[in-house]
Amino acid sequence: MNINDEFTLKITGITFDGAGVGRKDGMVVFVPGAIDGETVRVRVKELKKSYATAGTTEITEESPYRREPFCPDYARCGGCGLQHMSYEHQLELKRGAVTDSLERIGGFKGVRVNPVIGMDEPFYYRNKARYPVGESRGKTVSGFYAGNSHEIIDIDNCLIQDPASERIRKAVTNAIEEYEISGISHIVTRVSGSTGDVMLILESDMKNIPRIDKLVTRITAGIPEIKSIVLNVKSTDKTITLFGDDSLKDTLSKLEFRVPPLSFFQVNHTQTAVLYEKAVEFAGLTGCETVFDLYCGIGSITLFLAARAKKAIGVEVFKEAVDAARQNALINNITNVEFYAGRAEDVIPRLYEKGEKADVVVADPPRKGCDKALLETIIKIRPARIVYVSCNPSTLARDLKTLCETEYSIREVQPVDMFPWTEHVECVTLMSRIKK
Repeated sequence: MNINDEFTLKITGITFDGAGVGRKDGMVVFVPGAIDGETVRVRVKELKKSYATAGTTEITEESPYRREPFCPDYARCGGCGLQHMSYEHQLELKRGAVTDSLERIGGFKGVRVNPVIGMDEPFYYRNKARYPVGESRGKTVSGFYAGNSHEIIDIDNCLIQDPASERIRKAVTNAIEEYEISGISHIVTRVSGSTGDVMLILESDMKNIPRIDKLVTRITAGIPEIKSIVLNVKSTDKTITLFGDDSLKDTLSKLEFRVPPLSFFQVNHTQTAVLYEKAVEFAGLTGCETVFDLYCGIGSITLFLAARAKKAIGVEVFKEAVDAARQNALINNITNVEFYAGRAEDVIPRLYEKGEKADVVVADPPRKGCDKALLETIIKIRPARIVYVSCNPSTLARDLKTLCETEYSIREVQPVDMFPWTEHVECVTLMSRIKK
């Protein structure tokens, strides 16, 4: 096999990010955009020792799952990579990816992986957008990066973003152009899923941006949904409130939250409630338990748990988020909760040494998964149940393997589609201690 070789290939599988997989003369061939079950004519673009990557020149036998992408910029944008297949097939793909990671990385066989909980209307679901700002042909542009590049695509209408985000992006970009403002690298919008209010965050390496006051006046006069404008100085990671509130109000299942500019909050309001309710269901609380919520952020899952537990303890590394978590507990009149600022792998061992134990541990780590020292401490605590919330099936499988090497077993895995049309998937896993 050589570069530019052309041949017909039967696609027998598909990768998590939507590339078709076939074999030619014993060599694995990846074909981005091809769907399992299709027969395609391909041309080799890249050749490695154990695999090749090829582009499609013709589809000779089309999959029944193939769909025409709804976005005119689909071929260029690096965002929604699964638009070329039906939504139902995407959910099957994501379930398969979770099962594959558990088997291949974790060594688990026969684990119960439920069908992915999808959305009835998988459009306009993102309540947070981050748009890079640049210049093209002497004109200010903003939008999304093209795939594998830093070319900014000035998309006219993104069908997964909240419409308010798109309107605000265009208005801010025009104001930057009109007032010849330099130094703004990104436009960030956060939209409240319950009220529709918007926080606008302008990212820059500069603390003082000339004529920024003109932009603020223009935007706030024309867009009443904006309740806050914040400057995030990236060089110091500090925020300066230029207009309105310093946090955004949102509500999930009757609980009210104040979300600071830089704090993590799930981007899909509809599916977040589904995810958190599933985590609470798996926790199996009766009102008598002490629960640890690790990587708790602004206390969103913690407060869901506290409403059904004797006591909930949240741990989060970012102090701003912990301050917000404490405020959110006060707002909701929840008193059986404590929050600690610090790395979970440092705080939990200290709490354990002081005699603080948990009947249930809930962990919602970043994509890199849990620190090994933290997993070892969880094992020492010996909670009856562990609920692991993950956005990365690979690190999920790795960490579950560590836990299951002791006295824990996987009871059930529930994937939730938080990011339709992309390869990403969230999972809630229930583990229980094996009685010996």
